[in-house]
Amino acid sequence: MTLSGLFVYPVKGARGIALDRARAQSLGIEHDRRFMIVDPDGEFLTQRELPQMALIETAIEGDTLVLHAKDHGSLRLPLRPEGPTDRRVRVWSDKCRAVFVGDEVAAYLSDYLGRRAELVYMPEDAARRVDGRYVSRKERVAFADGFPYLLASEGSLADLNARLRDAVPMDRFRPNLVVRGAPPWAEDAWTSLSIGSVVFHLRKPCSRCNVITVDQATGVRGKDPLATLATFRARANRVYFGWNMVAEGEGEIRVGDAVTLGARSYDEAG
Repeated sequence: MTLSGLFVYPVKGARGIALDRARAQSLGIEHDRRFMIVDPDGEFLTQRELPQMALIETAIEGDTLVLHAKDHGSLRLPLRPEGPTDRRVRVWSDKCRAVFVGDEVAAYLSDYLGRRAELVYMPEDAARRVDGRYVSRKERVAFADGFPYLLASEGSLADLNARLRDAVPMDRFRPNLVVRGAPPWAEDAWTSLSIGSVVFHLRKPCSRCNVITVDQATGVRGKDPLATLATFRARANRVYFGWNMVAEGEGEIRVGDAVTLGARSYDEAG
């Protein structure tokens, strides 16, 4: 098996960036979901309620994050904003601290989204803990829903697409890592894998919501692939595609790297 796709999402809910190589860190791919769009009360906003967020493009140019929203031009801001970590925000049930990025980007996002919105940044020392029901070493995560990494398989997507009237691309599932060369749904039996010098541990299958029904190229919402996925990948009223992971160690990973199963288990890891 090989790593066939590598993606970073600097702003939670906005469009991701395809990479050839990246630094895998404990918090996730370097720069992944360190920014988040929130309402004035600090509640996170995503494509679940605002599918047009799919059309907010992101780019990283040196130490600059570039946002480009449809019909709104581009906006440049520091990739690591400085300021007090005094903005209280919420991601699901987690409350955490963040840096308010500024009034200019707040006005930009509010105008595009048609509602008041702000952008916040999570410095490394403010990271959240991963749910202790699935990990035991106090792993941390930035603004991703719950885990630092999301893995998906081309084989599983091919099987899903064979059941759909209109095939969907992998970007519907917003993974960080994509593997090629595995049979459909083989990942359900994996416990850990290694890519380059980094060992990843699969801790929880990823339950999916209506975000996967949003066409990432147009921002238009439909019914599939969620409706079809629910016919054969549902369990206890949840629908699953992909796996949430944590990383053991840090290092560079590249598209084309071998993916090796049988790395030491999570319980054996130090």
